[in-house]
Order: sequence, then structure tokens, then C-alpha cells
Amino acid sequence: MPRARDKVLDLEAAKRAVARARRRGETVVLTNGCFDLLHPGHVRSLEAARSLGDRLVVAVNHDASVRRLKGPERPIQPARVRKELVAALACVDWVVGFGADTPLGVIRALRPDVLAKGGDWALDEIVGREDVEGWGGRVARLPLMAGHSTTATLQAIRGARDRG
Repeated sequence: MPRARDKVLDLEAAKRAVARARRRGETVVLTNGCFDLLHPGHVRSLEAARSLGDRLVVAVNHDASVRRLKGPERPIQPARVRKELVAALACVDWVVGFGADTPLGVIRALRPDVLAKGGDWALDEIVGREDVEGWGGRVARLPLMAGHSTTATLQAIRGARDRG
């Protein structure tokens, strides 16, 4: 079994890995996120994404991107840690980082067969949907696990700290 850090690839290496998978006839699924504090909702979402194909690529936002999206106190963990933790999950084949506010560049570079996003995203809001459908792929919305979010976890931690 590959070590987690060996599954963290730069975009060019990810393109080569995806090309090899395609030559073997495998279906490639791509999803993305910040994955700041890994929780059961992340795990179940990634397992659901993996069930849609043979290989799962996870694009993880770089630190500056997370700050722009989530605020100046985020991320809690640096990108290198977040990528390695996601890569350690058995359902994940490869992890690639990206610095833009959206994963569109990664989506266009890797051309996944399936683009998977959380069910909290409306289909018309999913970045890359038109591209993926344009080359014959499909977009899937993943079920959410109620009660699990990084924001809620951080609020609980801050509340406990304030009370303590």
C-alpha cells in the first residue's frame, strides 16, 4: 500500500497518473475542498465520491486560497498537513493542491470522468460542471452528513475555551 505522502502529487504528476488510469480503462473521479479539520463528514463524502469510479483525485486548496474563502484565521492546518491527511484515506488515490479560489484549472487539466461535490452545492453553482459535461463526463452531488463541519467544530472549540 502506498504511503500517504507518496499519493500527494503536483499537477503534472497527477496528469500522468490519470492518463495511466485511463489507459487501463479506469473511471476517474475528482472532488475538492479545504479539508481543514478532517471529520467524519469529509470521510463519508470522499468514500461516496470514490464509489462513483475506479480512482479518486482530491484537489485541496492551498493556504492563501483557504484564507480568501474562509477568513484570516483559517486554515488551522497548513496545506502540506491537510493534503497528507486526505491522502492517508484508503478511498483516495491521489491528492493535488491548488492555489486559485476554484479548482477549475485542476478540473481542466485532469478532465475527470466524474466531478463530485457536496450536496450543499446547487448543480448550477458547481465550478467546472459545464466543462465536465462538455467532454462527456458527469457531475454528482454527494450526500452530506448532518452535524459535521469544520466551522461547527471550531465554534465548539471556541465556545469551550470561552467557558473554561
